[in-house]
Amino acid sequence: MLQELTVDNLAIIDHLSLEFGTQMTVLTGETGAGKSIIIDAVSLLAGSRGSQEFIRRGSEKLNLQGQFSIPNNPAFVQLLDQLGITHEDDNVIIQREIHRSGRNTIRVNGSLVNAATLRQIGAYLVDIQGQDEHQLLMQPEQHLKLLDEYAQKKIDATFTLYRQQYTEYERVNRALKQKQSNEKQWAQRLDMLQFQVKEIEAANLQLGEDTELESERDRLNHFQQINTSLQMAATVLNGDDNGSALDSIAEAMTALQEISHFDDTYSKLSEAISSSYYALQDSATDVTRELDSLEFDDTRLDEVETRLATIADLERKYGDSVEQILDYYEKIRTELTQMQAADDDNSDLSAQLNKLEQQLEKTGTKLSQQRKKAAQQLAQDIHQQLKELYMDKAIFEVKFIDHKEQHFLPSGIDQVEFYIQTNTGESLGPLAKIASGGELSRIMLALKTIFAKSQGITSIIFDEVDTGVSGRVAQAIAEKIRLIAEHSQVLCITHLPQVAAVATHHLLIQKQVQNKRTITSVTKLSTAKRVDELARMLAGAEITKLTLEHAQELLKMAQG
Repeated sequence: MLQELTVDNLAIIDHLSLEFGTQMTVLTGETGAGKSIIIDAVSLLAGSRGSQEFIRRGSEKLNLQGQFSIPNNPAFVQLLDQLGITHEDDNVIIQREIHRSGRNTIRVNGSLVNAATLRQIGAYLVDIQGQDEHQLLMQPEQHLKLLDEYAQKKIDATFTLYRQQYTEYERVNRALKQKQSNEKQWAQRLDMLQFQVKEIEAANLQLGEDTELESERDRLNHFQQINTSLQMAATVLNGDDNGSALDSIAEAMTALQEISHFDDTYSKLSEAISSSYYALQDSATDVTRELDSLEFDDTRLDEVETRLATIADLERKYGDSVEQILDYYEKIRTELTQMQAADDDNSDLSAQLNKLEQQLEKTGTKLSQQRKKAAQQLAQDIHQQLKELYMDKAIFEVKFIDHKEQHFLPSGIDQVEFYIQTNTGESLGPLAKIASGGELSRIMLALKTIFAKSQGITSIIFDEVDTGVSGRVAQAIAEKIRLIAEHSQVLCITHLPQVAAVATHHLLIQKQVQNKRTITSVTKLSTAKRVDELARMLAGAEITKLTLEHAQELLKMAQG
């Protein structure tokens, strides 16, 4: 449910902060007052495409924030967990900024997300039904999706299994076609991978060995320099017939130890010299040990050079380092394993594909049967809804059409289209070709009435879906929308007083000019003010006493 909405610098809205209640909230006002802009704000928070055109003239960016309660839907909570979005307080706060520079910043409970992720989240929170949504009914390719929404609980397990089987079927089918389309290329690739895997394996590379070998080569190539330097250091530290550096430092250490008790300064000097002496003594031992172990080995130098040449050759072919070569090796070894498995008799691609086709046929047929059963029930439910919307003569049918080109599709083995007969004596025909605008409104509303009980979407927005109807049909639509509001929060933009009267909450959208700029304001109407607004909707510019009485009676009957 949408609880709060804050809008800054969106079109003609300077600043707006609204709180929304449960059940049904209606938004009314003169044409152009900004009703649809508020819906645009919610739509942007649900992931619709944003652009600089939305930013109020003179502003550098627009800011939107919406607070939603988390729907009672485990799939939504699982989605938040997968995205790493916290949700401890059972609320989702969505913030969105659109800058003139083109930068678009989106946060969900403080976590940065992109627009695609926002659309995933928004799909669970808001369902916006505008006049454009009626176009779904005008697109036969969308009818199967609507049927599946209706039958979701009944077909979910079978549909999930079918998709899993279809994914594997497509993978094997692609592999088989690739192999069949170019057996020579397949064989060449297989031979190349085998050679490369064998070559890298034979090298028995170890991480970091190139660095160690280069260091060892440097030591062997500079043996004479290393030997001379170590000899010099040993002579200076350990001394000759004329004494050593250590002997001299020992004398200094003894001299300072004799006066260290006279002053802290002498004591510190004594400690420093003593420490240096023992450190140099250890170093002298190390230098002597290195000198004793120093040995030049022509054979070892050749081995190191040969090994480094092998590594360089592999780096030229497979990567810039031993690590990259090993990464490449893992990649091609996996590919080789898959290709070899495809060539094995027990993993024959043709046999796999045949088996998967049989599985798909079985699962797809079961899915089709479940859909056909659901389609019959959907037709009955829609007929009942249309009857209540004064289309009692209408006949609705979900027609299943055979595929002409491809038997297995990602959606199953079915292709469906909604057919309707709106008047007695006419033939049943495609809904997209027969239904008028007003009829489409009622059919979509019938679907929403049915779906609202099971979809679990927290907020449904109707943006002037009642256009083109009046009289008793308008009243019937009002009752339908109110019925939907028993299961989901409903926000409804309307010009029909019958629809406005049944709302639990009524917001009046107005625009005015301040400081030579147009701004939009929103007022939550009291009962008395609702009567005034309903009278305006009934009569237009001139409101009479009779109109006010009619409006009062309309509100009393709707709320009674």
